[in-house]
Order: sequence, then C-alpha cells, then structure tokens
Amino acid sequence: RSGRSAALRARMEERLLGARFRYLNQQLYTGSSQDAARLFRADPAAFHLYHRGFERQVRRWPERPVQRIVRYLRRRPASLVVADFGCGDCTLAASVRNQVHCFDLVPLSPRVTVCDMAKVPLAAESVDVAVFCLALMGTNLQEILGEANRVLKLGGTLMVAEVASRFEDTRAFLKAMTQLGFRTVSK
Repeated sequence: RSGRSAALRARMEERLLGARFRYLNQQLYTGSSQDAARLFRADPAAFHLYHRGFERQVRRWPERPVQRIVRYLRRRPASLVVADFGCGDCTLAASVRNQVHCFDLVPLSPRVTVCDMAKVPLAAESVDVAVFCLALMGTNLQEILGEANRVLKLGGTLMVAEVASRFEDTRAFLKAMTQLGFRTVSK
C-alpha cells in the first residue's frame, strides 16, 4: 500500500512541477526581461524549479540545441570569445575551450554573471559569438537583440536556437533580424 501511495505522490508532484514550469514559462515569454529579473529576485526557488522543468522537457527531444552550438564552436578557433545569453547551467562554457561569458537571471553555476539580458556588463564589440539557446524570452526582444549586436565585433556571429512556436511568423522574425543589422547565414 505504501508503495502505491508513494508512486501516486510522485506522479502528483511531477504534474505540479509541470504546471508550475508552464506557468513560469508563460511569465517569461509574456513579460519583459526586467519583469523576469524581478520575478526571480523575489522568488529564486522559482528559477531552479523552472530549470528542472526545462531539463525534463529537453530530455525528450531528439537533440539538445546546445550540443549543436557546441559542435559548431569546436570546429572554430578556440580564440573566439563567446557570450552566452541565458546560459542556465553553463553547459556551453563547460563544453568548449573558448572563453565564454555566461549571463543569466540567477546563478545556477559560479560562472554565471547575474544580469538582465538587455544590459550585460561587456564592452561594445568585445565578443565574436553571441548565443541565445532556448533563451530568447521576453517582450523586449529588440532591446535584447540590440544588446547582442552592441557586444558583437563587426562580422561576429549571432546564434539563436529557439523552438519555432516561439514566433508567430518565423519569416517576420528573420526580417526583423535583418533590420537590426544581422544577415541570415543559415536557418
């Protein structure tokens, strides 16, 4: 009997985690990066819960987008400096030889610099590659992408890995990226 009740409790906790993850995800996509920073400052445990739910989701995918970015960087010179916007647990930094500046709202790793993605503490034109791996959240995308543009060196690379459902119209997003000064190399 206790085994069945423990299994039931585990399933209920799993459902609750899924519901809280979906709620937090909705908050992150429908608010600004400043709103997200306030949310997680007020409730740091929510960030950890969000990342647990995120990991559960990504485990079901055939490929983790961060691994594709890792493969790309491993084929490039290790001298390229990378900025990882919304780095989570710093998987990218731990997987490549490059210098990687890790930014997020809450530090899941000592490597993380806590900040709003629209205002990272980097000098203009100081990185070769800017990465948003499942981290392009918030309603102020133009401001966030403008910040990536500010820190990228001329000719630098912006890498965005995002679920297609994030955008109502992927072509409109790519057009907006062009208007910000980016050229699409591959999609």
